[in-house]
Amino acid sequence: MNYTQEEKQPSGLVSLVPFLFLLVTLSVVIRIFGTDALSGASQVALCAASGVTVALSMIFYKTSWHKLETAIVDKLSSVTTSVIILLLIGAVAGTWMVSGIVPTMIYYGIKILSPEIFLAATCAICATISLMTGSSWTTIATVGVALVGIGTALGFSPGWTAGAIISGAYFGDKISPLSDTTVLASSSGGTPLFSHIKYMLITTVPSIVISLVIFLIASIFHESSENLSSDFVEDLHQTFDLSPWLMLVPVMTGVLIVKRVPAIITLFLASLMAAVFALVFQPDLVKGIADMPQYAQTPGLSFAEAFKGIITTYYGHTAIDTGNEALNSLIATRGMTGMLNTVFLILSAVIFGGVMSGSGMIQSLTHVLIRFIRGRVALVSSTVGTGIFANMVTGDQYISILMTSNLYRKLYESHGYENRLLSRSVEDSATIISVLIPWNSCGMTQATVLNVPTIEYLPYSFFNLLSPLMSILVAATGYRIYHKIVK
Repeated sequence: MNYTQEEKQPSGLVSLVPFLFLLVTLSVVIRIFGTDALSGASQVALCAASGVTVALSMIFYKTSWHKLETAIVDKLSSVTTSVIILLLIGAVAGTWMVSGIVPTMIYYGIKILSPEIFLAATCAICATISLMTGSSWTTIATVGVALVGIGTALGFSPGWTAGAIISGAYFGDKISPLSDTTVLASSSGGTPLFSHIKYMLITTVPSIVISLVIFLIASIFHESSENLSSDFVEDLHQTFDLSPWLMLVPVMTGVLIVKRVPAIITLFLASLMAAVFALVFQPDLVKGIADMPQYAQTPGLSFAEAFKGIITTYYGHTAIDTGNEALNSLIATRGMTGMLNTVFLILSAVIFGGVMSGSGMIQSLTHVLIRFIRGRVALVSSTVGTGIFANMVTGDQYISILMTSNLYRKLYESHGYENRLLSRSVEDSATIISVLIPWNSCGMTQATVLNVPTIEYLPYSFFNLLSPLMSILVAATGYRIYHKIVK
């Protein structure tokens, strides 16, 4: 086996085989398993596609296992922080619910938010918070969860509400100078941060304005359920000790985020504060979650019950009976263990992305696309398409941003276009579309946190759907797209 054989790159046709195998397998999985597809079957499909990739690469192109294994390890190391954050989000979801923080937000939200503007207001609220914090994940895991509850109480379908939440959260994340994806896209594209943000407004503002108009119209013509919302208010009031003091936890969490405290530390402290508030404001609920018969007749909350109740809230399932079935399902939590399917999916998707990258198949497919680029519109369209494709194949937003930027940077320079056009095209696709792909780390995470399947909120995530199209449309008009003088 000589060096040339080892470095031989797969053809575009062969490189397409694992991807087609994955699509076919996933379609069969979804058809047979339905809503349970993400409980393990989709992960197995990704692993099987990884096996096909490895077999083709090692048998026909003599790629060493060491090279593939190194690529897998590199990709896995890139999502380690995301996995830890995901587990902590599960802890935050459990503690914020049991402590009464989210129920309090739902309670006052139902009283304040009018159904006639609810979806538009939801999008605007999430956009503002995400812009200030630079984190769509944190916005969705905190305020987003409460807004789903408010929307359900007002009679809105979870898909519509989740679509408004995700549209707003990803708009804010995309143009926030505090956002890690914004910084990553600008730096990998070779564009100064604020120049990148300013240039993105050309495509981002029209997309969010159109989305807000759609959400406003949908809200105006929505028939709200006053009986359901009044029932929710009454049942929440009877079940939880609702107090404005509980809002100290979200406020302190917001302060930590603005102060740029690392996400892992912020989420840990947010769950810790909520656990303390649960013991202070909801001792009866903590006692019920602990479910220790030997202390049933003991007045108050014993140390053993407090310890077991809080730990269970962190990691396990909680089911608080409010007497209202719809509300019961809304406030049920799954803790950190509820995130394990998502972690399984992320690891499976990243392994597939690793072997596709290590084998050279992703690069080969991209080079096939590059051959057909003729002109400005084709260049931007190809960049957008690659960003979407990379999210589907690698299952990770960050890898997709880096891969797309690295593949096209020299091409943009050779065609004489500014780097900010590349960084904007990458953000309009790789950043935004990730949450719409069920097996992507972003899509699976938000579906798990909001308890709304990706396929259910996808049609209503208008900002995310419009952004790639707007990027291509602006390229077609040529608005503020300039050629550099190439020497």
